[in-house]
Amino acid sequence: MNKLLLKEIKEQPKVIDSFLVKQEKYVEKICSKLKDQFDYIVIAARGTSDNAARYAQYLLGSENSIQVALATPSLFTIYKTPPIFKKALVVGISQSGQSPDIVSVLGTAKKQKRPTISITNDTNSPLANVSDYVINLDIGVEKAVAATKTYTASLAALALFSCHLSGDKERLDALKDLPVKMLQTLDNTMKNITQTNRYRYMDHCVVIGRGFNYSTAFEISLKIKELTRVIAVPYSSADFKHGPIATVNKGFPIIVAAPSGMIFDHILDFSKNLISLGAELLVISDNESLLRLGKTSFTLPKGIPEWISPITAVIPGQVFARQLAIEKGLDSDNPEGLKKVTETY
Repeated sequence: MNKLLLKEIKEQPKVIDSFLVKQEKYVEKICSKLKDQFDYIVIAARGTSDNAARYAQYLLGSENSIQVALATPSLFTIYKTPPIFKKALVVGISQSGQSPDIVSVLGTAKKQKRPTISITNDTNSPLANVSDYVINLDIGVEKAVAATKTYTASLAALALFSCHLSGDKERLDALKDLPVKMLQTLDNTMKNITQTNRYRYMDHCVVIGRGFNYSTAFEISLKIKELTRVIAVPYSSADFKHGPIATVNKGFPIIVAAPSGMIFDHILDFSKNLISLGAELLVISDNESLLRLGKTSFTLPKGIPEWISPITAVIPGQVFARQLAIEKGLDSDNPEGLKKVTETY
């Protein structure tokens, strides 16, 4: 009890390093074959994988000038009114590759003669079988119910795809250096994780991220909900200003994930405003000016480019959610009501 999840969280630097070594040439080959074969990308995913897709929207939009849309699987399985994927590359992201609605999206794309890629940890899954190309996460069996290493591996797969699509060696080198930064992040987080005891009786919170780390807010929120039963709601800082900020009062717990980057100054000003309204901040950042604003803070290593920062920024959130579950007397390895493989239609 409460051992599997931590083991898999700690495996992330090693499995990401292994993934990059094993899959680089294959991803490069995919990118070479698909060059000039599509104008935009549609991604089908659910749950944690959907948060990886949110990362892809910022990553491929910013670094590759490619518009990324999220599929609406119910149009395929329930309404039976699938859209036309004209000039699209269709990607499915699923750790298990089992969910029928995700498989249906790629199956429809294939019937429309559009190229398809699956990103999965099971190369014998229905999703893999219906795809033209399969990027194998190959991170070993993930035994804890809450996904951790399959999430960061999915982000790494998308980042590797982005680098080879653009042919940017400098970005590729930065990606290959990331496992060391992930290990540093884990070490920093474990040193401060006892601070989690403060939130033992928390029953609600907000998680804030913007830009590349909009996906981080969603993933940390999901982990907290899955593991602790806390109602954790993710927001972009911009969206939070449009109404929800009225809910902030004295002691209101807000997690802010904000590594250095183009969006940082905005998040810093926003965080100061939250404190003026009485919020208590839990901060994940590499910048001292923001870390000082946190009642609880988790320090990220410096020098991580913003475009890959979500792969490290999510780690303190994973560890925090797991520790909070333990503080609340819950089994973080097997949350009640959840299954490892979820099939939706």
